[in-house]
Amino acid sequence: MRARAKGRVAELEACVAEQGVAGSVGIAHTRWATHGVPAQRNAHPHISGGLAVVHNGIIENYAELKAQLQALGYEFTSDTDTETIAHLIQACWKGQIGGAGKTGEPAKDLFSAVRCAVAYLKGAYALAVVSEQEAGCLVVAREGSPLMLGVGEQGHYSASDASALLSVTRRMVYLENGDVARLTANAIELVNGAGEPVGREVVTSRLSADAVELGDYRHYMQKEMFEQPQALGNTLEMLSRAASLQPGIFGADAAAVFAQVDAVLVIACGTSSYAGMTAKYWIEQVAGLPCNVEVASEYRYRTSVPNPNQLAAGSTVFAYPAAGQGE
Repeated sequence: MRARAKGRVAELEACVAEQGVAGSVGIAHTRWATHGVPAQRNAHPHISGGLAVVHNGIIENYAELKAQLQALGYEFTSDTDTETIAHLIQACWKGQIGGAGKTGEPAKDLFSAVRCAVAYLKGAYALAVVSEQEAGCLVVAREGSPLMLGVGEQGHYSASDASALLSVTRRMVYLENGDVARLTANAIELVNGAGEPVGREVVTSRLSADAVELGDYRHYMQKEMFEQPQALGNTLEMLSRAASLQPGIFGADAAAVFAQVDAVLVIACGTSSYAGMTAKYWIEQVAGLPCNVEVASEYRYRTSVPNPNQLAAGSTVFAYPAAGQGE
């Protein structure tokens, strides 16, 4: 069964209750559509036959895949790139698409169909797929967008962020680009981009469930705003207890790297980009380095001029580009 609603999670909860959705395996997503207006028809999950998909990221070649799938008789009901993924997996499962885009042998199961389909995708994605034909099974895949597994005592889980899993487990498996995994209540089967079985380390998250609870706040943005003084205070307390600010706190090679930096690039979206614009003034005033701010969703699509001595800062990561790299 599928339940979708436009608006807040409360609307979706009411829809789920009304429809009586229940089961041992499920996928869910809250997302403002990348393609198309925010509307129920564009909301995840997207379906094809008896399978359903949720997706983080953006598929850059979805238009050509959509045309190919329409030629095979698939009908589209949304404006999204994600619906293309659902139909593509179905086509692989039926053998309508195989090697080099030609008709091939039908995939033997959902796991094989997803592995077939992701070979055609260009862009970034974190996928979760379920099917009526394989009850009790969840298949996930990652390329570019973050995705991790949760190892619990009574089942296995997947999410794009560790905080989403803390209510069920603190034991996490961080997937790498190209990984595809099949999850059941009792087992995890994992292959890399080459189709080879691999094992990934199970790590225990240090986050506490309290850190991600909404508490008395109306929404998480409000919670983050009110927690900023405490977060800043904790950071300053750590630094003030030291005789000086040592580059080593940023990594073992930071001292050598910082000595070469002659510019800073901040890449971020939304409110993070606004914060970056403010930081630009501070960085140029305090550090004496030129600083540029780029909108992350647009930066990857333009031809940039790489600076091997530029420090690149994202909203969640810091990176020092190697020579010849632009991001």
